[in-house]
Amino acid sequence: MELFSRDSDRFRTPFILVLTILVVIGAIMVYSSSYIYAKETYGNSAYYFTRQLIYLAISIVGAFIVSKTKFRFWVKYGAVLNWMVTALIIFTFIPGFSLEIKGAHRWIALGSFSFQPGELLKYTIGLAAIGFFQKFEKPLSSFNRKELAWDITNLLLPLILVVIQPDFGTFSICLVIIGFVCFLSPFPRVLFWTTGLSALAITVPVLLAQPYRVQRLFTYLDPWKNAQGSGFQIIQSYLAFANGSILGLGLGNSNEKLFYLPEAHNDFIFSVLGEEIGFLGVFLVISLFMAMMYLGFRMALQQKDEKAVLVSSTIIFILSLQVVLNMGVVLGLLPTKGLNLPLISYGGSSMISNFFGIGLFFSVLNTRAKEEQDSQEETLDYFNRTTTSQTPFSHQKFSDTTTQGSLF
Repeated sequence: MELFSRDSDRFRTPFILVLTILVVIGAIMVYSSSYIYAKETYGNSAYYFTRQLIYLAISIVGAFIVSKTKFRFWVKYGAVLNWMVTALIIFTFIPGFSLEIKGAHRWIALGSFSFQPGELLKYTIGLAAIGFFQKFEKPLSSFNRKELAWDITNLLLPLILVVIQPDFGTFSICLVIIGFVCFLSPFPRVLFWTTGLSALAITVPVLLAQPYRVQRLFTYLDPWKNAQGSGFQIIQSYLAFANGSILGLGLGNSNEKLFYLPEAHNDFIFSVLGEEIGFLGVFLVISLFMAMMYLGFRMALQQKDEKAVLVSSTIIFILSLQVVLNMGVVLGLLPTKGLNLPLISYGGSSMISNFFGIGLFFSVLNTRAKEEQDSQEETLDYFNRTTTSQTPFSHQKFSDTTTQGSLF
């Protein structure tokens, strides 16, 4: 048991170090990619950088609090949390609460700040899916139909709402997360493939229903065909990586952030990173994310409890999925879609939500460590009680033997 704990700690420290380096790189790149735009727009070059530090401080405190709780609490009330986030998504449609940006209702206005519930939905829908699919350990005949209907509604309703916002990216990510949880759960394989194909059959028409989504697909295939329109952003991303070459132009020296590349400090911050610190910097960041994935999944698979494995694996999967999709978009490997690069891009909703997931991941690790410690203490207490109860008997037996020997 002790050796196993030391092995977990061996992975935990590098994991924390990797996360720390990524966050530091993110803070530096947020300032570097935004200071000119912030100066022109708000008269303060550190506007976005300061706000990012505030988001980061809130996120770290929140993650610390979550890490000190038992992860089973979050699994038990995962469905409730998902209903709460669904309620927040409904608020994005209510005038006075909703903040509309580029025709999309994805944010709740909070004074000078805003919050995007869809970011948190990625984790709460994962928890709700874990709680739901774990029920399939029992026979289907034992299911309560009313409860089953509520569980399915809890998973489908927020997906419908994010499509209406519209936020097809969050919709797609949540579908993949549900599929991941379903695949690892004791869900009947026939139902898994049937449900998956049905979801695909529904998703494709939804994707093609809006002309701008179809346009994105054509732009993905040939961005140069509409270089001044829908292909402009991805072409600027290509130019950023080309300008960066091997060693980059140096921190703060990006040309694309000079109002050429839209969302330079947000969705396309990886492009600015490639331009300023070059291929070597890109390789470093990709290596750090790969290390995060490896260490995270390694620790997740070390858990003894099946539910702990599922929760921790799902969290690392959600983080990894966002990384792969963001990098895929900025490198032109996937159609353009607004999606933050975890721990690096500017954005409070993304930062807070991802750190909630990180806190939950450490909650799994800490819960197991606490249970192992309690088990060791119980074993030690039992041994001490047993030793104590045997000592008087042994002492009496020794005294009797000594007394009998003295009579001879």
